[in-house]
Amino acid sequence: MKNNNLKKYLKLFSFPLVFILFCTFFNPSESNPKIGIMIGIAIWMLGWWVTDIVPVAITSLLPILLFPLTGIISGEEISKVYFNEVVFLYIGGFLLALSIEKWEVHKRIASRTLIVFGQGTFQILAGFMLVTSLLSMWMSNTSIALLMLPIGISVLDKLKEIYSEKELGKFKTALLLGIAYASSIGGMATLIGTPTNLVFKKIYETSFKSGFKINFANWMIFAFPIYFILIIAAFLILYLFFKPNKKLEIIDNTFFKIENMKLGKTPYEQKVVLFVFLLFALLMIFRADIVIGSFQIPGWSSLFNHSDYIIDAVVAAFISILLFIIPSKNRPGNTIMDWETASKIPWGIILLFGGGFALEKGFEVSGLTHWIASKIGLLSGNEMIIIILTTCFIAILMTQFIANVTVAQALLPLCVALSISLKINSLFLMIPITFGASAAFLLPISTPPNAILFATGQIKMKEMLLPGLILIIISGIVISLAMNYWGTYVFGITK
Repeated sequence: MKNNNLKKYLKLFSFPLVFILFCTFFNPSESNPKIGIMIGIAIWMLGWWVTDIVPVAITSLLPILLFPLTGIISGEEISKVYFNEVVFLYIGGFLLALSIEKWEVHKRIASRTLIVFGQGTFQILAGFMLVTSLLSMWMSNTSIALLMLPIGISVLDKLKEIYSEKELGKFKTALLLGIAYASSIGGMATLIGTPTNLVFKKIYETSFKSGFKINFANWMIFAFPIYFILIIAAFLILYLFFKPNKKLEIIDNTFFKIENMKLGKTPYEQKVVLFVFLLFALLMIFRADIVIGSFQIPGWSSLFNHSDYIIDAVVAAFISILLFIIPSKNRPGNTIMDWETASKIPWGIILLFGGGFALEKGFEVSGLTHWIASKIGLLSGNEMIIIILTTCFIAILMTQFIANVTVAQALLPLCVALSISLKINSLFLMIPITFGASAAFLLPISTPPNAILFATGQIKMKEMLLPGLILIIISGIVISLAMNYWGTYVFGITK
Protein backbone atom coordinates (compact mmCIF):
# COMPACT_ATOMS: atom_id res chain seq x y z
CA MET A 1 0.00 0.00 0.00
CA LYS A 2 2.85 2.40 0.91
CA ASN A 3 4.61 1.63 -2.39
CA ASN A 4 1.42 2.38 -4.32
CA ASN A 5 1.00 5.69 -2.52
CA LEU A 6 4.65 6.55 -3.19
CA LYS A 7 4.24 5.86 -6.92
CA LYS A 8 1.08 7.92 -6.97
CA TYR A 9 2.75 10.94 -5.36
CA LEU A 10 5.80 10.59 -7.61
CA LYS A 11 3.56 10.75 -10.68
CA LEU A 12 1.57 13.61 -9.19
CA PHE A 13 4.49 15.88 -8.28
CA SER A 14 7.25 14.91 -10.76
CA PHE A 15 5.63 16.71 -13.72
CA PRO A 16 5.04 20.00 -11.85
CA LEU A 17 8.70 19.74 -10.83
CA VAL A 18 9.74 19.43 -14.48
CA PHE A 19 7.62 22.51 -15.19
CA ILE A 20 9.50 24.47 -12.51
CA LEU A 21 12.87 23.31 -13.90
CA PHE A 22 11.99 24.48 -17.43
CA CYS A 23 10.83 27.81 -16.02
CA THR A 24 14.23 28.28 -14.39
CA PHE A 25 17.37 26.23 -15.04
CA PHE A 26 16.42 24.43 -18.29
CA ASN A 27 14.85 27.33 -20.15
CA PRO A 28 16.27 27.05 -23.72
CA SER A 29 15.76 30.74 -24.58
CA GLU A 30 17.26 33.60 -22.57
CA SER A 31 15.63 36.21 -24.79
CA ASN A 32 12.13 34.73 -24.41
CA PRO A 33 11.60 32.91 -21.09
CA LYS A 34 8.01 32.12 -22.09
CA ILE A 35 9.35 29.37 -24.38
CA GLY A 36 10.73 27.36 -21.45
CA ILE A 37 7.58 28.03 -19.41
CA MET A 38 5.42 26.73 -22.27
CA ILE A 39 7.56 23.60 -22.68
CA GLY A 40 7.17 22.95 -18.94
CA ILE A 41 3.39 23.37 -19.09
CA ALA A 42 3.16 21.03 -22.11
CA ILE A 43 5.20 18.34 -20.32
CA TRP A 44 3.09 18.74 -17.16
CA MET A 45 -0.18 18.34 -19.07
CA LEU A 46 1.10 15.48 -21.20
CA GLY A 47 2.44 13.67 -18.13
CA TRP A 48 -0.84 13.87 -16.23
CA TRP A 49 -2.82 12.94 -19.33
CA VAL A 50 -0.76 9.83 -20.02
CA THR A 51 -0.50 8.61 -16.41
CA ASP A 52 -4.14 9.53 -15.71
CA ILE A 53 -3.08 10.40 -12.15
CA VAL A 54 -5.57 13.28 -12.36
CA PRO A 55 -8.76 12.91 -14.46
CA VAL A 56 -8.14 13.89 -18.08
CA ALA A 57 -10.82 16.60 -18.01
CA ILE A 58 -9.32 18.26 -14.91
CA THR A 59 -5.79 18.15 -16.33
CA SER A 60 -7.22 19.98 -19.35
CA LEU A 61 -8.00 22.96 -17.08
CA LEU A 62 -4.32 23.58 -16.24
CA PRO A 63 -3.89 26.32 -18.93
CA ILE A 64 -6.65 28.39 -17.29
CA LEU A 65 -4.60 28.28 -14.08
CA LEU A 66 -1.03 28.40 -15.40
CA PHE A 67 -1.23 30.69 -18.45
CA PRO A 68 -2.39 33.79 -16.49
CA LEU A 69 -0.02 33.06 -13.55
CA THR A 70 3.02 32.76 -15.84
CA GLY A 71 2.09 35.63 -18.15
CA ILE A 72 1.49 33.50 -21.27
CA ILE A 73 -2.03 34.85 -21.86
CA SER A 74 -4.85 36.36 -19.80
CA GLY A 75 -7.47 34.19 -18.12
CA GLU A 76 -10.22 35.89 -20.12
CA GLU A 77 -8.57 35.17 -23.47
CA ILE A 78 -7.64 31.55 -22.76
CA SER A 79 -11.13 30.79 -21.43
CA LYS A 80 -12.59 31.74 -24.81
CA VAL A 81 -10.36 29.20 -26.55
CA TYR A 82 -12.06 26.24 -24.84
CA PHE A 83 -15.27 26.61 -26.86
CA ASN A 84 -14.93 27.28 -30.56
CA GLU A 85 -16.48 26.16 -33.84
CA VAL A 86 -14.79 22.75 -33.71
CA VAL A 87 -16.37 21.98 -30.32
CA PHE A 88 -19.81 22.73 -31.75
CA LEU A 89 -19.07 20.36 -34.62
CA TYR A 90 -18.21 17.66 -32.06
CA ILE A 91 -21.41 18.32 -30.11
CA GLY A 92 -23.52 18.03 -33.26
CA GLY A 93 -21.80 14.79 -34.19
CA PHE A 94 -22.26 13.36 -30.70
CA LEU A 95 -25.98 14.24 -30.70
CA LEU A 96 -26.40 12.45 -34.01
CA ALA A 97 -24.53 9.43 -32.66
CA LEU A 98 -26.73 9.41 -29.53
CA SER A 99 -29.90 9.55 -31.65
CA ILE A 100 -28.61 6.59 -33.68
CA GLU A 101 -28.04 4.68 -30.46
CA LYS A 102 -31.39 5.73 -28.92
CA TRP A 103 -33.45 4.37 -31.83
CA GLU A 104 -31.11 1.38 -32.36
CA VAL A 105 -30.27 2.42 -35.89
CA HIS A 106 -26.72 1.25 -35.18
CA LYS A 107 -27.91 -2.35 -35.02
CA ARG A 108 -29.35 -2.10 -38.52
CA ILE A 109 -26.25 -0.37 -39.89
CA ALA A 110 -24.02 -2.92 -38.15
CA SER A 111 -25.90 -5.85 -39.65
CA ARG A 112 -25.55 -4.41 -43.15
CA THR A 113 -21.85 -3.68 -42.56
CA LEU A 114 -21.14 -7.18 -41.27
CA ILE A 115 -22.84 -8.76 -44.28
CA VAL A 116 -20.10 -7.15 -46.39
CA PHE A 117 -17.07 -7.38 -44.05
CA GLY A 118 -18.10 -9.74 -41.27
CA GLN A 119 -16.30 -12.99 -41.99
CA GLY A 120 -13.67 -12.27 -39.35
CA THR A 121 -11.95 -9.54 -37.33
CA PHE A 122 -9.16 -9.23 -39.92
CA GLN A 123 -11.68 -8.45 -42.68
CA ILE A 124 -13.73 -6.14 -40.45
CA LEU A 125 -10.73 -3.99 -39.52
CA ALA A 126 -9.48 -3.89 -43.12
CA GLY A 127 -12.94 -3.02 -44.44
CA PHE A 128 -13.52 -0.22 -41.95
CA MET A 129 -10.12 1.35 -42.55
CA LEU A 130 -10.49 1.14 -46.34
CA VAL A 131 -13.98 2.69 -46.38
CA THR A 132 -13.01 5.39 -43.86
CA SER A 133 -9.83 6.37 -45.72
CA LEU A 134 -11.58 6.50 -49.09
CA LEU A 135 -14.32 8.76 -47.69
CA SER A 136 -11.81 11.04 -45.98
CA MET A 137 -10.22 11.78 -49.36
CA TRP A 138 -13.29 13.93 -50.13
CA MET A 139 -14.52 15.32 -46.80
CA SER A 140 -13.01 16.40 -43.49
CA ASN A 141 -11.49 13.77 -41.25
CA THR A 142 -13.53 15.10 -38.32
CA SER A 143 -16.80 14.55 -40.17
CA ILE A 144 -15.77 11.06 -41.27
CA ALA A 145 -14.80 10.05 -37.74
CA LEU A 146 -18.16 11.32 -36.44
CA LEU A 147 -20.02 9.39 -39.14
CA MET A 148 -18.09 6.14 -38.72
CA LEU A 149 -18.07 6.13 -34.91
CA PRO A 150 -21.64 4.86 -34.36
CA ILE A 151 -21.17 2.20 -37.03
CA GLY A 152 -17.94 1.00 -35.42
CA ILE A 153 -19.49 0.89 -31.94
CA SER A 154 -22.53 -1.03 -33.18
CA VAL A 155 -20.34 -3.58 -35.00
CA LEU A 156 -18.39 -4.13 -31.78
CA ASP A 157 -21.66 -4.65 -29.86
CA LYS A 158 -22.74 -7.20 -32.46
CA LEU A 159 -19.43 -9.05 -32.24
CA LYS A 160 -19.86 -9.31 -28.46
CA GLU A 161 -23.06 -11.27 -29.10
CA ILE A 162 -21.05 -13.82 -31.10
CA TYR A 163 -17.73 -13.91 -29.26
CA SER A 164 -16.96 -13.45 -25.58
CA GLU A 165 -15.17 -10.34 -24.28
CA LYS A 166 -12.15 -12.54 -23.56
CA GLU A 167 -12.05 -13.90 -27.11
CA LEU A 168 -12.22 -10.43 -28.68
CA GLY A 169 -9.48 -9.11 -26.40
CA LYS A 170 -8.55 -5.54 -27.36
CA PHE A 171 -9.94 -5.73 -30.89
CA LYS A 172 -12.26 -2.81 -30.05
CA THR A 173 -9.13 -0.63 -29.62
CA ALA A 174 -7.89 -1.72 -33.05
CA LEU A 175 -11.20 -0.89 -34.74
CA LEU A 176 -11.67 2.51 -33.11
CA LEU A 177 -8.06 3.59 -33.65
CA GLY A 178 -8.31 2.20 -37.19
CA ILE A 179 -11.15 4.62 -37.93
CA ALA A 180 -9.14 7.52 -36.44
CA TYR A 181 -5.91 6.68 -38.29
CA ALA A 182 -7.67 6.02 -41.60
CA SER A 183 -9.47 9.38 -41.34
CA SER A 184 -6.12 11.18 -41.22
CA ILE A 185 -4.28 9.02 -43.77
CA GLY A 186 -7.04 9.25 -46.38
CA GLY A 187 -6.93 13.05 -46.28
CA MET A 188 -3.32 13.01 -47.50
CA ALA A 189 -4.26 11.37 -50.81
CA THR A 190 -6.10 14.24 -52.48
CA LEU A 191 -5.59 17.98 -52.71
CA ILE A 192 -8.99 18.59 -51.10
CA GLY A 193 -8.68 15.81 -48.50
CA THR A 194 -7.53 18.12 -45.69
CA PRO A 195 -7.26 21.92 -45.31
CA THR A 196 -3.50 21.52 -44.79
CA ASN A 197 -3.07 20.55 -48.45
CA LEU A 198 -4.97 23.65 -49.56
CA VAL A 199 -2.88 25.86 -47.27
CA PHE A 200 0.23 24.46 -48.96
CA LYS A 201 -1.19 25.10 -52.44
CA LYS A 202 -2.10 28.69 -51.57
CA ILE A 203 1.29 29.57 -50.01
CA TYR A 204 3.26 27.80 -52.75
CA GLU A 205 1.40 29.43 -55.64
CA THR A 206 1.54 32.86 -54.00
CA SER A 207 5.30 32.57 -53.44
CA PHE A 208 6.20 30.95 -56.77
CA LYS A 209 3.76 32.20 -59.40
CA SER A 210 5.90 30.94 -62.26
CA GLY A 211 6.85 27.64 -60.61
CA PHE A 212 5.65 24.10 -61.20
CA LYS A 213 1.85 23.97 -61.08
CA ILE A 214 0.35 21.71 -58.43
CA ASN A 215 -3.01 20.30 -59.50
CA PHE A 216 -5.39 17.59 -58.38
CA ALA A 217 -3.93 14.99 -60.74
CA ASN A 218 -0.19 15.33 -60.02
CA TRP A 219 -0.86 15.62 -56.28
CA MET A 220 -2.79 12.33 -56.28
CA ILE A 221 -0.17 10.60 -58.44
CA PHE A 222 2.47 11.55 -55.88
CA ALA A 223 0.34 11.02 -52.77
CA PHE A 224 -1.35 7.71 -53.57
CA PRO A 225 1.73 5.50 -52.94
CA ILE A 226 2.21 7.26 -49.58
CA TYR A 227 -1.45 6.70 -48.71
CA PHE A 228 -1.27 3.06 -49.79
CA ILE A 229 1.85 2.27 -47.72
CA LEU A 230 0.62 4.13 -44.62
CA ILE A 231 -2.87 2.61 -44.60
CA ILE A 232 -1.36 -0.90 -44.83
CA ALA A 233 1.22 -0.03 -42.13
CA ALA A 234 -1.51 1.33 -39.84
CA PHE A 235 -3.66 -1.76 -40.38
CA LEU A 236 -0.79 -4.16 -39.65
CA ILE A 237 0.35 -2.25 -36.56
CA LEU A 238 -3.15 -2.17 -35.08
CA TYR A 239 -3.92 -5.80 -35.90
CA LEU A 240 -0.63 -7.01 -34.43
CA PHE A 241 -0.99 -4.91 -31.28
CA PHE A 242 -4.70 -5.51 -30.65
CA LYS A 243 -5.69 -8.69 -32.47
CA PRO A 244 -8.03 -11.12 -30.65
CA ASN A 245 -6.49 -13.38 -28.03
CA LYS A 246 -6.91 -16.39 -30.27
CA LYS A 247 -7.83 -17.13 -33.86
CA LEU A 248 -11.60 -16.79 -34.08
CA GLU A 249 -13.78 -19.02 -36.16
CA ILE A 250 -14.75 -17.50 -39.51
CA ILE A 251 -18.44 -16.61 -39.54
CA ASP A 252 -20.66 -17.68 -42.39
CA ASN A 253 -22.08 -14.65 -44.21
CA THR A 254 -25.55 -16.27 -44.00
CA PHE A 255 -25.56 -15.74 -40.22
CA PHE A 256 -25.55 -11.95 -40.60
CA LYS A 257 -28.19 -12.05 -43.32
CA ILE A 258 -30.47 -13.98 -40.97
CA GLU A 259 -29.72 -11.55 -38.14
CA ASN A 260 -30.56 -8.63 -40.43
CA MET A 261 -33.88 -10.23 -41.38
CA LYS A 262 -34.77 -10.60 -37.67
CA LEU A 263 -34.72 -6.80 -37.33
CA GLY A 264 -37.87 -6.65 -39.49
CA LYS A 265 -39.12 -3.56 -41.28
CA THR A 266 -37.44 -0.24 -40.62
CA PRO A 267 -39.68 1.83 -38.27
CA TYR A 268 -40.43 5.53 -38.85
CA GLU A 269 -37.93 6.84 -36.27
CA GLN A 270 -35.08 4.81 -37.72
CA LYS A 271 -35.90 6.11 -41.20
CA VAL A 272 -35.81 9.68 -39.87
CA VAL A 273 -32.46 9.18 -38.15
CA LEU A 274 -31.01 7.53 -41.27
CA PHE A 275 -32.28 10.47 -43.34
CA VAL A 276 -30.69 13.00 -40.95
CA PHE A 277 -27.47 10.95 -40.95
CA LEU A 278 -27.36 11.05 -44.76
CA LEU A 279 -28.30 14.74 -44.80
CA PHE A 280 -25.44 15.51 -42.40
CA ALA A 281 -22.98 13.70 -44.68
CA LEU A 282 -24.21 15.43 -47.85
CA LEU A 283 -24.25 18.89 -46.29
CA MET A 284 -20.71 18.36 -45.04
CA ILE A 285 -19.37 17.06 -48.37
CA PHE A 286 -21.01 19.71 -50.56
CA ARG A 287 -20.85 22.75 -48.24
CA ALA A 288 -17.85 24.34 -50.00
CA ASP A 289 -16.85 24.27 -53.67
CA ILE A 290 -15.18 21.05 -54.77
CA VAL A 291 -12.40 21.80 -57.28
CA ILE A 292 -10.84 18.93 -59.21
CA GLY A 293 -8.39 20.34 -61.74
CA SER A 294 -10.43 22.61 -64.02
CA PHE A 295 -13.68 20.93 -62.98
CA GLN A 296 -15.67 22.57 -60.18
CA ILE A 297 -18.79 21.56 -58.22
CA PRO A 298 -20.29 24.66 -56.55
CA GLY A 299 -20.99 24.26 -52.84
CA TRP A 300 -24.49 24.92 -51.48
CA SER A 301 -23.12 27.65 -49.20
CA SER A 302 -22.62 29.81 -52.33
CA LEU A 303 -26.41 30.22 -52.42
CA PHE A 304 -26.10 32.61 -49.47
CA ASN A 305 -24.73 36.16 -49.61
CA HIS A 306 -22.11 35.51 -46.94
CA SER A 307 -21.02 32.03 -47.94
CA ASP A 308 -17.67 32.39 -46.15
CA TYR A 309 -19.58 32.72 -42.85
CA ILE A 310 -20.94 29.19 -43.21
CA ILE A 311 -18.66 26.54 -41.68
CA ASP A 312 -19.06 22.88 -40.66
CA ALA A 313 -20.23 23.95 -37.18
CA VAL A 314 -23.25 25.63 -38.83
CA VAL A 315 -24.22 22.28 -40.36
CA ALA A 316 -23.77 20.56 -36.98
CA ALA A 317 -26.00 23.15 -35.29
CA PHE A 318 -28.69 22.70 -37.96
CA ILE A 319 -28.64 18.91 -37.56
CA SER A 320 -28.77 19.21 -33.76
CA ILE A 321 -31.80 21.52 -33.85
CA LEU A 322 -33.50 19.31 -36.43
CA LEU A 323 -33.24 16.26 -34.16
CA PHE A 324 -35.05 18.16 -31.38
CA ILE A 325 -37.82 19.36 -33.74
CA ILE A 326 -38.85 16.27 -35.71
CA PRO A 327 -41.64 14.49 -33.80
CA SER A 328 -41.70 10.79 -32.95
CA LYS A 329 -44.59 8.75 -34.34
CA ASN A 330 -44.39 5.79 -31.96
CA ARG A 331 -43.87 7.97 -28.88
CA PRO A 332 -46.47 10.76 -29.18
CA GLY A 333 -45.43 14.05 -27.63
CA ASN A 334 -41.73 13.24 -27.95
CA THR A 335 -39.18 14.25 -30.57
CA ILE A 336 -36.40 12.20 -32.15
CA MET A 337 -33.88 13.58 -29.64
CA ASP A 338 -34.57 14.57 -26.02
CA TRP A 339 -32.43 16.33 -23.42
CA GLU A 340 -32.19 13.28 -21.20
CA THR A 341 -30.39 11.45 -24.01
CA ALA A 342 -28.41 14.55 -25.03
CA SER A 343 -27.02 14.91 -21.50
CA LYS A 344 -24.99 11.75 -22.15
CA ILE A 345 -22.57 13.78 -24.30
CA PRO A 346 -19.07 13.16 -22.85
CA TRP A 347 -18.53 16.65 -21.47
CA GLY A 348 -15.23 15.58 -19.92
CA ILE A 349 -13.91 14.91 -23.41
CA ILE A 350 -15.15 18.34 -24.53
CA LEU A 351 -12.85 19.75 -21.83
CA LEU A 352 -10.04 17.58 -23.24
CA PHE A 353 -10.64 19.19 -26.65
CA GLY A 354 -10.52 22.60 -24.99
CA GLY A 355 -7.25 21.73 -23.25
CA GLY A 356 -5.76 20.79 -26.62
CA PHE A 357 -6.91 24.09 -28.16
CA ALA A 358 -5.49 25.98 -25.18
CA LEU A 359 -2.14 24.20 -25.53
CA GLU A 360 -2.04 25.12 -29.20
CA LYS A 361 -2.78 28.77 -28.37
CA GLY A 362 -0.03 28.74 -25.75
CA PHE A 363 2.48 27.39 -28.29
CA GLU A 364 1.58 30.24 -30.64
CA VAL A 365 1.45 33.14 -28.15
CA SER A 366 4.58 32.13 -26.22
CA GLY A 367 6.64 31.94 -29.41
CA LEU A 368 7.35 28.22 -28.96
CA THR A 369 5.89 27.38 -32.39
CA HIS A 370 8.20 29.86 -34.12
CA TRP A 371 11.16 28.75 -31.98
CA ILE A 372 10.71 25.12 -33.07
CA ALA A 373 10.18 26.17 -36.69
CA SER A 374 13.37 28.27 -36.68
CA LYS A 375 15.44 25.16 -35.97
CA ILE A 376 14.93 24.11 -39.59
CA GLY A 377 17.45 26.78 -40.55
CA LEU A 378 20.22 24.82 -38.81
CA LEU A 379 20.04 22.19 -41.57
CA SER A 380 22.10 24.19 -44.04
CA GLY A 381 24.96 22.17 -45.51
CA ASN A 382 23.47 18.71 -44.96
CA GLU A 383 22.56 16.07 -47.56
CA MET A 384 19.15 16.58 -49.17
CA ILE A 385 17.61 13.44 -47.64
CA ILE A 386 18.73 14.60 -44.14
CA ILE A 387 17.15 18.02 -44.72
CA ILE A 388 13.90 16.42 -45.88
CA LEU A 389 13.80 13.91 -43.03
CA THR A 390 14.46 16.52 -40.34
CA THR A 391 11.96 18.97 -41.81
CA CYS A 392 9.30 16.27 -42.00
CA PHE A 393 9.88 15.07 -38.43
CA ILE A 394 9.74 18.62 -37.05
CA ALA A 395 6.27 18.96 -38.62
CA ILE A 396 5.26 15.53 -37.29
CA LEU A 397 6.43 16.38 -33.77
CA MET A 398 4.57 19.69 -33.76
CA THR A 399 1.34 18.26 -35.12
CA GLN A 400 1.03 15.89 -32.16
CA PHE A 401 0.30 18.98 -30.04
CA ILE A 402 -0.85 21.63 -32.51
CA ALA A 403 -3.58 21.60 -35.19
CA ASN A 404 -2.23 20.50 -38.58
CA VAL A 405 -3.34 23.72 -40.29
CA THR A 406 -1.49 25.80 -37.68
CA VAL A 407 1.66 23.71 -38.22
CA ALA A 408 1.44 24.27 -41.97
CA GLN A 409 0.82 28.00 -41.61
CA ALA A 410 3.77 28.33 -39.22
CA LEU A 411 6.32 26.26 -41.13
CA LEU A 412 5.52 26.68 -44.83
CA PRO A 413 6.32 30.42 -45.14
CA LEU A 414 9.59 29.80 -43.26
CA CYS A 415 10.47 27.04 -45.74
CA VAL A 416 9.93 29.38 -48.67
CA ALA A 417 12.64 31.72 -47.35
CA LEU A 418 14.89 28.83 -46.29
CA SER A 419 14.70 27.07 -49.69
CA ILE A 420 15.77 30.29 -51.40
CA SER A 421 18.75 30.72 -49.07
CA LEU A 422 19.73 27.03 -49.47
CA LYS A 423 19.21 27.31 -53.26
CA ILE A 424 16.98 24.22 -53.39
CA ASN A 425 13.52 23.64 -54.80
CA SER A 426 10.99 24.69 -52.14
CA LEU A 427 8.90 21.56 -52.75
CA PHE A 428 11.64 19.50 -51.05
CA LEU A 429 10.67 21.20 -47.78
CA MET A 430 7.05 22.24 -48.28
CA ILE A 431 5.58 18.90 -49.31
CA PRO A 432 7.11 16.85 -46.45
CA ILE A 433 5.83 19.47 -44.00
CA THR A 434 2.34 19.34 -45.52
CA PHE A 435 2.15 15.55 -45.30
CA GLY A 436 3.90 15.45 -41.91
CA ALA A 437 1.31 17.84 -40.48
CA SER A 438 -1.38 15.22 -41.17
CA ALA A 439 0.54 12.38 -39.47
CA ALA A 440 -1.10 12.96 -36.06
CA PHE A 441 -1.42 9.53 -34.47
CA LEU A 442 0.08 9.80 -30.98
CA LEU A 443 -2.43 11.47 -28.62
CA PRO A 444 -6.16 12.23 -28.35
CA ILE A 445 -5.37 15.95 -28.75
CA SER A 446 -3.23 15.37 -31.87
CA THR A 447 -6.20 15.51 -34.24
CA PRO A 448 -10.02 15.56 -33.95
CA PRO A 449 -10.53 11.91 -35.10
CA ASN A 450 -8.28 10.69 -32.27
CA ALA A 451 -10.21 12.76 -29.75
CA ILE A 452 -13.60 11.64 -31.06
CA LEU A 453 -12.72 7.94 -30.79
CA PHE A 454 -11.07 8.50 -27.38
CA ALA A 455 -14.37 10.02 -26.25
CA THR A 456 -16.03 6.59 -26.40
CA GLY A 457 -14.20 5.72 -23.19
CA GLN A 458 -13.12 2.41 -24.73
CA ILE A 459 -9.56 3.49 -25.46
CA LYS A 460 -6.89 4.33 -22.89
CA MET A 461 -4.33 6.98 -23.69
CA LYS A 462 -1.52 4.53 -22.87
CA GLU A 463 -2.80 2.21 -25.62
CA MET A 464 -2.35 4.96 -28.20
CA LEU A 465 1.27 5.78 -27.48
CA LEU A 466 3.33 2.85 -28.82
CA PRO A 467 1.33 2.10 -32.02
CA GLY A 468 1.05 5.85 -32.62
CA LEU A 469 4.80 6.34 -32.14
CA ILE A 470 5.65 3.50 -34.55
CA LEU A 471 3.24 4.88 -37.15
CA ILE A 472 4.58 8.44 -36.99
CA ILE A 473 8.16 7.12 -37.41
CA ILE A 474 7.08 5.06 -40.44
CA SER A 475 5.17 8.07 -41.78
CA GLY A 476 8.19 10.36 -41.53
CA ILE A 477 10.44 7.88 -43.31
CA VAL A 478 7.90 7.04 -46.06
CA ILE A 479 7.03 10.69 -46.75
CA SER A 480 10.70 11.73 -46.86
CA LEU A 481 11.81 8.89 -49.14
CA ALA A 482 8.81 9.47 -51.41
CA MET A 483 9.69 13.15 -51.74
CA ASN A 484 13.39 12.52 -52.33
CA TYR A 485 12.84 9.93 -55.06
CA TRP A 486 9.25 9.75 -56.35
CA GLY A 487 8.62 13.49 -55.90
CA THR A 488 11.53 14.52 -58.09
CA TYR A 489 9.95 12.55 -60.95
CA VAL A 490 6.30 13.60 -60.45
CA PHE A 491 7.05 17.30 -59.93
CA GLY A 492 9.94 17.48 -62.39
CA ILE A 493 12.52 18.56 -59.80
CA THR A 494 16.25 18.46 -60.46
CA LYS A 495 18.51 18.21 -57.40
